[in-house]
Amino acid sequence: MNLVKADIDQLIQQGKLTISPLLDAKQIGDMVIDFRLGTDFLVAIDGSNPFIDASLNNNDKFPIKNSFQETRRKLGETFLFHPHQTVLASSLEYVKLPKDVYVELTMRSSYLRLGLSLASIVQPGYCGCFSIELTNVNKIPVNLTVGAPIMQARLFKISVESNYFSKRRKYMCQVRPLISAVATDGDFAHLHEIWKQNNYQT
Repeated sequence: MNLVKADIDQLIQQGKLTISPLLDAKQIGDMVIDFRLGTDFLVAIDGSNPFIDASLNNNDKFPIKNSFQETRRKLGETFLFHPHQTVLASSLEYVKLPKDVYVELTMRSSYLRLGLSLASIVQPGYCGCFSIELTNVNKIPVNLTVGAPIMQARLFKISVESNYFSKRRKYMCQVRPLISAVATDGDFAHLHEIWKQNNYQT
């Protein structure tokens, strides 16, 4: 069930949903909540790596962190987002979701029209700032204002509660963007062993 403004306001009043700071009550609309662009960024760069290595087959010669550069802006400052660039960012707001509510996160229409793309799902019970992976599919740079409400969240209630902390997660309770932890996926170790056998590696 898609929650509407009355449902969202009630969850906040009951202390079951936290959004902080909520700089403007108008951020909560009839069916969505607007979220603001945070101050921290991880920017994909042409660094020392010849490629981004999403495998274990190179003995960590090309760590993913070498392909991203950290930068920060203050509220009201701007961030120049280049064509075909990937930027990891976070929402300005810290959020704690109820155990029976999940979020679908998308760009606001005004920013979709500028060529920016985002789509993400946030698990029930999540706490932290929303992590966002932005792509500029436009042919020209876009100058974004830090603190502007660039994305919107639709909240959905599910029939059973989910315990977000029941297992270890790669990106728990983060307040700043984090680089991909794809190499920690369980399948990688097994696939790496198969690769070593096929390539006579010891």
